[in-house]
Amino acid sequence: ITREDSREISRIVFSFFRWCGQLDRKAGLPAKLRSAMQLADRFAENPEAFEKFELQRNIPKWAVDEIAFDVDWLRAIQQEPELWVRSKNGMAEQIARTKGFERAASSGALVNVLRYLGSEDLFRSQAFQSGEFEIQDISSQLVGLLCAPKPGETWWDACAGEGGKTMHLADLMEGKGLLWATDRSRRRIEMLKRRAKRAKVFNYRSKLWEGGERLPVKTKFDGVLLDAPCSGVGTWQRNPHARWTTKMSDVTELAEVQNRLLNNISPLVKPGGKLIYAVCTLTRSETTDVAREFSEKHPLFEPLELNSRGDQQIDGMAPAPAMTIWPKDCGGNGMFVAAWRRRPAG
Repeated sequence: ITREDSREISRIVFSFFRWCGQLDRKAGLPAKLRSAMQLADRFAENPEAFEKFELQRNIPKWAVDEIAFDVDWLRAIQQEPELWVRSKNGMAEQIARTKGFERAASSGALVNVLRYLGSEDLFRSQAFQSGEFEIQDISSQLVGLLCAPKPGETWWDACAGEGGKTMHLADLMEGKGLLWATDRSRRRIEMLKRRAKRAKVFNYRSKLWEGGERLPVKTKFDGVLLDAPCSGVGTWQRNPHARWTTKMSDVTELAEVQNRLLNNISPLVKPGGKLIYAVCTLTRSETTDVAREFSEKHPLFEPLELNSRGDQQIDGMAPAPAMTIWPKDCGGNGMFVAAWRRRPAG
């Protein structure tokens, strides 16, 4: 099978899952695939021709009461997703000269964010293999920028996964200070180690942690990032099949996990330190409800205004203690971020 065949098959499959809510349920699979492709082509020509009531059929019914969406979001998740990369500090200009790359900004906080418009396999490129850039969605990059770690600080990426945000925090810290990365999956930790080696990140330590009350270290941190397990609603543009496999019961269970993780990690934030909560979802139960419950139960933590540091402030994002990043606004995944500062002792 050729690369072109593979792309076409992927396009057909992804179009089916994006549009299956508007397809005739009684039709056979070949007819459904043809209809999905016709809808995708019509949408590509004129997204404005699709009304909210039509597009709403392409999300599960439970999501209507859980997500404060508008027609712009419904249109955004029907589009083909964009591919974003994050350059190492000082490499953005050089990478931008490579065919297919386009910088999000030439200066300011987004200076290392690039969009890739080409068709080559970036994982095979020499620049990737030598650690000059990471493939990382713009919303994920925004989380690291909102954390705003300083060189020399001590941070903990509590649910680090394969290390995308860990690598970004390390870059923002200019390799100075100490960064702990934990995850419950040994496979993901091993992937993080390989990623760090390729990116030449050395100011970190990693450890398995199941997320329970028994904490992995005794260190008190200047900052803790909890990029918590979630329903992934924010990735519905990139992963349209997930719309039809995620249930409301999953959202409820995950909200309990998120609350528990926040409760468990909060003791390791030092007085004056930051606690950042991030999830790539848009459900009320996993975002504002979780943030409100934590604030109510933890008076030692006060809301911290994100994006308020002058020279690192992200253009177009008003400072706030909690913010929702919508695909329609940034061109990436949907994300929710909330922040607190532990009140100084005394």
